Amino acid sequence: MIPKNAWFEEFQKNVSDLIARSPAADIERNVKAFMGQAFNKMDLITREEFDIQVDMLKRVQERAAALEEQVQQLEQRMTLLESGRP
Repeated sequence: MIPKNAWFEEFQKNVSDLIARSPAADIERNVKAFMGQAFNKMDLITREEFDIQVDMLKRVQERAAALEEQVQQLEQRMTLLESGRP
């Protein structure tokens, strides 16, 4: 009699072999290749590249907000100077 673990391993090996020889394996390979080509044509970026761009955008937005505040303050000073109030 075959021990349970050996029987299970043999069964698993037989199923794996069966799947490897079946049309499903060919379909899987073809789908993976097709999807890989499609993704390459889409010019996608990695998550890391996306996160870097998000961080850069946040810094630019913060800098733009600071510059807008400076412009607003300068415009207020100009208005005061033009009206003759120091």
